[in-house]
Amino acid sequence: MEFLHPSSSISGSKCRLLLPSPPPSNPPISSPAEAAVAYGAGEALVMEEVEVSPPEPMEIRVKVVCTSLCRSDITAWSQMLELSTPARGFFPQAPIFPRIFGHEASGIVESVGEGVTEFEEGDHVLTLFTGECMKCRHCISGKSNICQELGLERKGVMHSDQKTRFSIKGKPIYHYCAVSSFSEYTVVHSGCALKVSSLAPLDKICLLSCGVSAGLGAAWNVADITEGSTVAIFGLGTVGLSVAQGAKQRGASQIIGVDINSEKLEKAKAFGITEFINPHDCNEPVQQVIKRMTDGGADYSFECIGDTGMVTTALQSCCDGWGVTVTLGVPKVNPEISAHYGLLLSGRTLRGSLYGGWRPKSDLHSLVDMYMRKEIQIDELITHNLPFEDINKAFDLMVHGKCLRCVIHMPK
Repeated sequence: MEFLHPSSSISGSKCRLLLPSPPPSNPPISSPAEAAVAYGAGEALVMEEVEVSPPEPMEIRVKVVCTSLCRSDITAWSQMLELSTPARGFFPQAPIFPRIFGHEASGIVESVGEGVTEFEEGDHVLTLFTGECMKCRHCISGKSNICQELGLERKGVMHSDQKTRFSIKGKPIYHYCAVSSFSEYTVVHSGCALKVSSLAPLDKICLLSCGVSAGLGAAWNVADITEGSTVAIFGLGTVGLSVAQGAKQRGASQIIGVDINSEKLEKAKAFGITEFINPHDCNEPVQQVIKRMTDGGADYSFECIGDTGMVTTALQSCCDGWGVTVTLGVPKVNPEISAHYGLLLSGRTLRGSLYGGWRPKSDLHSLVDMYMRKEIQIDELITHNLPFEDINKAFDLMVHGKCLRCVIHMPK
């Protein structure tokens, strides 16, 4: 670059001196951060100072502002043994420790790696536990959100180089879903983050990183609920209630909630539940109760618990001919689903749902916009706001069924 030196002249005329270009801005370096580290299955998290590596090419480092605790964090944290499945590698996953959990989060970009053009320092983002590379067969198909490059990461490392970005005294600390938001700073692939408006409240929209999006999408994208239909929802946590509000918005005439905690009834009504069943209060199988209530079975049923036995019950609760069952829950034990072939022969459909069928980078902007227009409910799902140092309290509340979503606030 040429700079004009003000005092330089030759024969009264100014000349240009070639001075060296200013040095580039300092590249990111490793940063210390406080993180909640899990050292073993079911053990209390330990607050530790970890080193967070700078972002590698196509990665960003994010200062986490808020993160909420999801049931799948609990499932993976408490998992003692790997549950083998024919489709090895899908949930539940093998226990990996030491590890930093958390995947439902919002934050601010602190630094960007080489090649990143989509983000810059200061951008507000949501983390995404499965991303979009925009190049693989699934991404370009428009039919799937199972990216072959940035799909669900189950080995505790980053997609790009199969290494970790966290360490303590040189020893690796493993990731969860390539997000690991239970840390003041984290590194994610740029394809696993969504830029959002700085006007959107980060302490609320963090729930769109997983639970709320999963439930709404299951109702709208996967089941495609129609007006006047009947719906049965098994499990009235954050995901189940999000299915309920999605069904309500689609004009379902009857939305039956099934849960063993009757205290959830009043909250459930606010999300669209019209009738409530506690299986412990029934003298017959719950599927028989639902069939009687719906004149032969629900048009749609949703399993939002993480119990493969309940998937069969939900399928049995659907009507012959066109009944659709959608399973969203992450199973804690027994990943195999068993059902009599006659349930399918009679016209029922069983569908799985990951992230509610949303293509996260392409589609989730619409949910942020809907929230900002007050068209979907998020605030009512937040039952607790806790400082980061109380993260183990959040785990206790969810394990004992005393919360919907605990939002954990990082130090400012």
